[in-house]
Amino acid sequence: MLSGISIWQLLIILVIIMLIFGTKKLRNIGGDLGGAVKGFKDAVKDGEKAASDKQLSEQKNETQEKKVTDKDQA
Repeated sequence: MLSGISIWQLLIILVIIMLIFGTKKLRNIGGDLGGAVKGFKDAVKDGEKAASDKQLSEQKNETQEKKVTDKDQA
């Protein structure tokens, strides 16, 4: 399907889009899209960090509980 589109056809489509929307509006759309992608990446990174922090705190609590249990048994 898309493999049949040549570079010239893509260039013609790009020129038509530029004529319809104008370069300024396309630049604004590109900036908005880039900002949205950056925000999404930051949110994913923050979510991963929160999950890893939670996992580390749980491991730390388990280790402390094990030490207390070991002391009680001794």
